[in-house]
Amino acid sequence: MNKKERALEIYSRLAKRYPAPEPALDWTNAWELLVATVLAAQCTDERVNKVTPALFKRWPSISDMAAADIAELEEAVRSTGFFRNKAKNLKNAAARIMDVFDGTVPSTMSDLISLPGVARKTANIVLSNAYGIHEGIAVDTHVKRLTYRMGLTKNTDPVRIEKDLMPLYPRETWGDVNHFLVYYGREVCNARSPRCGECELADICPKHGVD
Repeated sequence: MNKKERALEIYSRLAKRYPAPEPALDWTNAWELLVATVLAAQCTDERVNKVTPALFKRWPSISDMAAADIAELEEAVRSTGFFRNKAKNLKNAAARIMDVFDGTVPSTMSDLISLPGVARKTANIVLSNAYGIHEGIAVDTHVKRLTYRMGLTKNTDPVRIEKDLMPLYPRETWGDVNHFLVYYGREVCNARSPRCGECELADICPKHGVD
């Protein structure tokens, strides 16, 4: 089985396991998804989902966030970690959206990554889920770990991993690839103690001597 065949087989099996993939973060529009994804860096989705309801109640619009008192915003996101940097980035991103993009979250990769605190991972998540646009594959810690273990990449840099993965999958599946690997990374192929004995991918995993 070559690398592309393995990649597609992984996708096929995980698609059966997860028939309705969607982000674990709670959101209702592109701005809320962007904010939640920024907050999720080095933080659990569960924690973010506890923080965002009050956050969006206090600052319901992009313009409200742009005008937020930074100390108050820091306190609101404190429990997500790195709260000073996250608060600064969210406020500045909101201001840039208001000033440059007429108050609308942009829908291209180049425009999104021009926002403070937004790199390719966040941009890919927003584009795929909020706009249905597939410009790449979001690479987080789960995607990085699983694709390395499964022999789909030898790189450790997220941008290089993304470039390795994109040719392996049809463009329309790129969003789901992220969801599937995140789910499976949390449930089975976790970082510290992967449950290899229960893994439905074990027979095609290079870790088990299969190539």
